[in-house]
Amino acid sequence: MVMAVSFTRYGRLYYLDPGAHSPKVGDRVLVPTDGGPEVAECVWAPQWVSEEIGGLPVCEGPATDENVARDEANRRRRAEGRGIAKRLIRKHELPMKVIGVDYLDQENVFKIYFSAPQRVDFRALVRDLARNMKARVELRQIGPRDEARLQGGIGPCGRDLCCATFLKDFEPVSVRMAKEQDLPVNPLRIAGACGRLMCCLKYEHPLYQEFKAKAPRLGSKVETPEGDGTVVGYNVPGDRINVKVGSRRCSCPSASVCSPRQQHEERYGDDSEPGAG
Repeated sequence: MVMAVSFTRYGRLYYLDPGAHSPKVGDRVLVPTDGGPEVAECVWAPQWVSEEIGGLPVCEGPATDENVARDEANRRRRAEGRGIAKRLIRKHELPMKVIGVDYLDQENVFKIYFSAPQRVDFRALVRDLARNMKARVELRQIGPRDEARLQGGIGPCGRDLCCATFLKDFEPVSVRMAKEQDLPVNPLRIAGACGRLMCCLKYEHPLYQEFKAKAPRLGSKVETPEGDGTVVGYNVPGDRINVKVGSRRCSCPSASVCSPRQQHEERYGDDSEPGAG
């Protein structure tokens, strides 16, 4: 049994083991965290999944009125902390942008995440923040990708950012991946909301690598069911190869071009035999 919760509306999903509880969509539940149980909203009711999944944190049950009141108080504290941080940053004239604020009420600690074009000396700012907030303050500088993850947004595909919804870790992405997928190497076309290469370039890259490892090179001569021709392109998602036969182009299954003739006959039948359909 697996369920999913979110700490903010349309925010990143976290998966839990429901244990003995059966919350419905929209119910407030308690989620174990490093700073103690936190209130989250159930966005995916418990249901069976076919795969065996272990190691998930266990839901601690429905949130009480006291838990909800504590969560609302922490939200107000975070909003107050954000406002104070922005005001003092302007006062100290530092090139910093506040991205997110977290508050641990049990330890009375504010964690402020910010972005900056370079390293910033914020020692005086920390002292000023601690004095105004009456709490311990930790400042953490983050990069463009973490900034997009915390802020959220809409990607070029029109969907919520992957990093803000389901991605747990950022995997390395290179321009070579775009080239191997025949995408235009244009920063405006292959960059995400963070300004870096889109994480989704990684998703289909292994498929393209596997396809091109067995496919004939562009310009090579091949035999197809339509006749002899020259390879002029690939259709990797469709598992087909574009071939120019004479003055026309055709799209052939990759097995008819890449595989031995015997394998092609086993898969598609031998059209050369009389009576073959």
